[in-house]
Amino acid sequence: MKKFICTLALALTLGSAAFAQKGKDVKVTIDLKDVKDDKVMVTVTPPAFDSETATFFIPKIVPGTYSEDNYGKYIENFKAYDSKGKELAVAKADDNSWKITGAKKLAKLTYLVNDTYDIEGTHDIFSPAGTNILAGENFVLNMHGFVGYFEGKGELPYQVTITHPASLWAATSLTDTNASNEIDVFTASRYPDLVDNPIMYSKPDYTTFKVDDMDILISVYSPTGAVKAKDITPNMEKMMRAQKKFLGPINSTKKYSVLLYLTNGTSTDAKGTGALEHTTSTTVVMPEAMPLDQLEEMLKDVVSHEFFHIVTPLSVHSKEIHNFNYNTPKMSEHLWMYEGVTEYFANLFQINQGLITEDDFYARIAEKIATSKNFDDTMNFTNMSKNILDKPYKDAYYNVYLKGALIAMCIDIQMRESSKGEKGILDLMHDLSKAYGSSKPFNDADLFGKITELTYPEVGKFLATYVAGNTPINYDEYFAKVGVTKNSVKQPGNPFLKKMQIPYITVNPAKEIVVLPNITGNDFMDTLGIKGGDAILAVNNTNYNLDNIYDLIEVSMGWKDGDAITVKIKRDGKEQLLKGKVKMPVEEVDGYHATDASKAKIKEGWLKG
Repeated sequence: MKKFICTLALALTLGSAAFAQKGKDVKVTIDLKDVKDDKVMVTVTPPAFDSETATFFIPKIVPGTYSEDNYGKYIENFKAYDSKGKELAVAKADDNSWKITGAKKLAKLTYLVNDTYDIEGTHDIFSPAGTNILAGENFVLNMHGFVGYFEGKGELPYQVTITHPASLWAATSLTDTNASNEIDVFTASRYPDLVDNPIMYSKPDYTTFKVDDMDILISVYSPTGAVKAKDITPNMEKMMRAQKKFLGPINSTKKYSVLLYLTNGTSTDAKGTGALEHTTSTTVVMPEAMPLDQLEEMLKDVVSHEFFHIVTPLSVHSKEIHNFNYNTPKMSEHLWMYEGVTEYFANLFQINQGLITEDDFYARIAEKIATSKNFDDTMNFTNMSKNILDKPYKDAYYNVYLKGALIAMCIDIQMRESSKGEKGILDLMHDLSKAYGSSKPFNDADLFGKITELTYPEVGKFLATYVAGNTPINYDEYFAKVGVTKNSVKQPGNPFLKKMQIPYITVNPAKEIVVLPNITGNDFMDTLGIKGGDAILAVNNTNYNLDNIYDLIEVSMGWKDGDAITVKIKRDGKEQLLKGKVKMPVEEVDGYHATDASKAKIKEGWLKG
């Protein structure tokens, strides 16, 4: 589901070479104090040019979203000036680039930035990758939406000066080098490093703690103040300590920031739920109305995934990622690793560190298997990754979190069998990190050979057959290697989605949520007397329609049997208020359990490390 897409927005340290050329830098000023018509002024002081023309780009795409979002569409009144204030000729080449004539005389650029949160009905930008301008209250600065780069100059250092109301504080993994409480100055070694560090300005609500030698920042923007950073910190700290313990010696960053934006869910606020990953931070968007226990559970899954990106692609990545082109990108073949291994770790560490039970883990894997079957199971995964921006591959993107994680699981199991339980995929990622690391990208075509060299021939055969080939994976065969077999289990369902996929509801032309006809076997609706054709207008005094239908589904995931509930419906044109107790549907689904004690050692190695 696009809502849970996450990203691997990556930037890698350039080193001292970028600073060796004195005066060769890009200076940027962003004015968050004088906001006019919900727009922010950006001024760019360029490096020197030895050509008569220069091209300035705003990204078309950022790593990990794998969609062409064209952030240049939200830039207007773009102007170029010489040192005397005279305008230079500018031609807009496309949505995301401007060609400047007289570049040798170029002294500065100015332009206005519109934000994306308040117009989400007009575009498909994933909220955590978007921007917010709420004067005097909140600014979400995903820097790719505010700052661009000159062609051929993306490796130069950046200095960004941000003026802001004194009441607002910058949450970021960047270091402010200015003492003023109204002017912040940040530096980055190159453009990708700048884009890799989002900043959220809001009234200070944050916590900090240390996990081993890593500094963690949790910053929260809650429109009504209903959720505080201190509310979610205990569980976040417990989770991150477990992650660090699971990872062991892999430690690629000394600071990590979680920037949590809670949306009010209105038509002029962010609607996408999920996170955008960066090397040392993540931007997260969640509904403020979500119950705290449900919010914490979702943060555990979403943020843990993003945090594990410090392994891949931060420590292990290809040249396509290392030298990412924001406007004409060449995609890597290995999304199965960047997203699949990351998602697998986000689940495996929880059983490994005792945060969930073995049955919980099997249930999660079973759900991924079932959902992945909705995609073409014969699609070549490396080919899909390389062509992820194009149809039909882009429509299969969500499968990187499903089958991609299952690929990682099968490699893990195969390694455990081949090593008699001693080694698994975490060991592989350790070894790949040592072989490459953040500053040494690999060639896409070389990765499978390197993995085979570091592991076993059986792993190389698996990659050739199931990742670079078209053969569907027989998961039962791999589960059998660890003594696990398929069974049927009963689990709580969702009142509005059968097996979390098939809807019980639709919408009518009036944007009302309507129960589909001939619904059977839904204990929630049967208990309350909800019938096919009823329009669901409100639940527990909160109105719902097409605009916030996802909020209803998300809230319902936190309901428990016996909870008091009121549902306002419209039946045959007349409104009714139904009152009663929640009875969640129960569904029978495929599950797995351990049955072969002779494989116990391999299974324990797999799940407990």
